Amino acid sequence: MRVLSPRLGSQLATCYWLICLGLISLSANCEAAENAIGRFDATHSTAPPPWQLIRFDKSAPPTSYSVKEWDGLAAVEARAESSMALLGRKVEVDLHDTPILCWRWRVEHVLKSADIHKRSGDDYAARVYLALSLPEEAMSLTTKATLKIARGIWGKDMPDAAINYVWDNKHPIGMQVANAYTSRAQMIVQQTGNTQAGKWVEERVNIKADVAKLFGTDKAKLFLLAIAADSDNTKENVKSGFADLHFVSENQSCNFTPISKFNIAKEK
Repeated sequence: MRVLSPRLGSQLATCYWLICLGLISLSANCEAAENAIGRFDATHSTAPPPWQLIRFDKSAPPTSYSVKEWDGLAAVEARAESSMALLGRKVEVDLHDTPILCWRWRVEHVLKSADIHKRSGDDYAARVYLALSLPEEAMSLTTKATLKIARGIWGKDMPDAAINYVWDNKHPIGMQVANAYTSRAQMIVQQTGNTQAGKWVEERVNIKADVAKLFGTDKAKLFLLAIAADSDNTKENVKSGFADLHFVSENQSCNFTPISKFNIAKEK
């Protein structure tokens, strides 16, 4: 039997622990891998597939979207001029593993005559829209019948439920209210007023927790995410921006692109 010298034994022990720490670190990084769905390239003027324009009301002119470098950040610019359309994409996100949605947004100003409680005022300087499918047991017979009728009018792609995180004009941050058109879409005021206008604001929200609170299930599936600025009801003009959309685990920090060229309002 060969006896190791104390020095060699110490070296091997050190190597062993370094290897173990490396494996642990690698494992942690794998578990915490982000799901980036909206990091844009300013060398292209449009958002690449699978991003696409989504129009619910063909009678309203569409909001225009372009990709640009804005304050040193590659972002989507939305320009609404009495218009409405979403820029959206299908997503595959496991809300159990990565329930946290992170993003940056900014507005030049809010819409003066918008009113979250009225159909005539259902416009926002900026919004992040999430479409969800729910398990059968999470919906009543009345809800299922209502959705069947609605899909006959608006199309079969209408979701079981939706959440809108909005930059409102006057209501308090954190307020939750049903959409003026349907209770199947819930509105959450994420930012309000012009206090942060002209700045990029970092956001972090727990989608899984919000879905459970608003729709009573932890088994919802997210299948589409969209960004938007809309002003078809208020007939106003507004410009906003969106960047760095990604999902992370509950214990993971948001991974925002490092930038030092402008002031940023940090996530809550």
